[in-house]
Amino acid sequence: MAEAQARTPQASDFERPLAEADAKVASFDSRDKSPLERLQHLLHSNPSGVPLLVLILSVIGFGMIDGQKFFSAFTLTLILQQVAIVGILATAQTIVVLTAGIDLSVGAIMVLFTVVVGKFTMHYGIPPGLSLAIGMLFGLACGAINGLLVARVNLPPFIVTLGSWLIFAAITYIYSGNETIRSQDIEQQAPLFQFFGSKIVIGHAVLTYGVVLMVAISVWLWYVLNHTAWGRHVYAIGDDPEAARLSGINVNRMLIGVYALAGLICAVAGWAQIGRIGSVSPQAGTDANISAITAVVIGGTSLFGGRGSILGTMFGALIVGVFGLGLRLWGTDPQWTQFAVGALIIIAVAIDQWIRKVSA
Repeated sequence: MAEAQARTPQASDFERPLAEADAKVASFDSRDKSPLERLQHLLHSNPSGVPLLVLILSVIGFGMIDGQKFFSAFTLTLILQQVAIVGILATAQTIVVLTAGIDLSVGAIMVLFTVVVGKFTMHYGIPPGLSLAIGMLFGLACGAINGLLVARVNLPPFIVTLGSWLIFAAITYIYSGNETIRSQDIEQQAPLFQFFGSKIVIGHAVLTYGVVLMVAISVWLWYVLNHTAWGRHVYAIGDDPEAARLSGINVNRMLIGVYALAGLICAVAGWAQIGRIGSVSPQAGTDANISAITAVVIGGTSLFGGRGSILGTMFGALIVGVFGLGLRLWGTDPQWTQFAVGALIIIAVAIDQWIRKVSA
């Protein structure tokens, strides 16, 4: 009788508890978020928001010291001139950091490029245009070497680029004989090298073609990262390289390409560097890698990869420029600029850690 009375389970017997579970999950997800949580989610989806806010506040703050002088067209464009080289290098650093890597050799590649093109033209008589092309290949090759060691040999990016930084710097000093090529000699024999130092005067605003180059590279990389499959792959690798590999992305080839492109951009920055200072010196820009990393970190790009933007990096470079010039106008000791920038780096990393908890 017990078997006869047993009832076959119906689909409705399972649907009821599942529906109740779904309702509980929906109820949990729909709970009201606090203003702090909403801000956290907003900043997670807009990584350039924090540096933009800091930039606006710093401009307003330093403008209150001497608004007539600080807000002049000459002063504001002077900031752009001062950050142009760092800004270009920072774009190269950004694409590497987005893959959860780092490149400590960006400044060394830039300086090596200047020495190579200077020696090739001034000492060997190679036409300036051909020297620039060869120098670009040098930069590309230096970046590709970093990428091969990271992707194929599976070495940590920090260790690889720390070693290559020292190697490239040593090659620069050995090859150049620690000799500076004077601006007068370059102006006579290779004026093309100084092209990006040429000024564009619009009223009281004074720009250089180096600033135009920085903006052009930034706009191009912004488009590539946000509107091409290559850019989406860069973010995917930084977010989770194993998941990216399983989805069909050739992670090793992408990493080599990213580091090679970064090396090429560093070479372009070297051309702008010659235009900025007028000469070729193996000692100029040796600490530019630190400045580039500073701009990237302050600009909101996560050192853990997968989150950040070129726009934020530009804001970061401008913040450093505003603080540097603003504190000088204030008449403070230059060391206070380093103090302020150091504090901003720590704050930026702390904010990044807080924002990352959204996806944890």
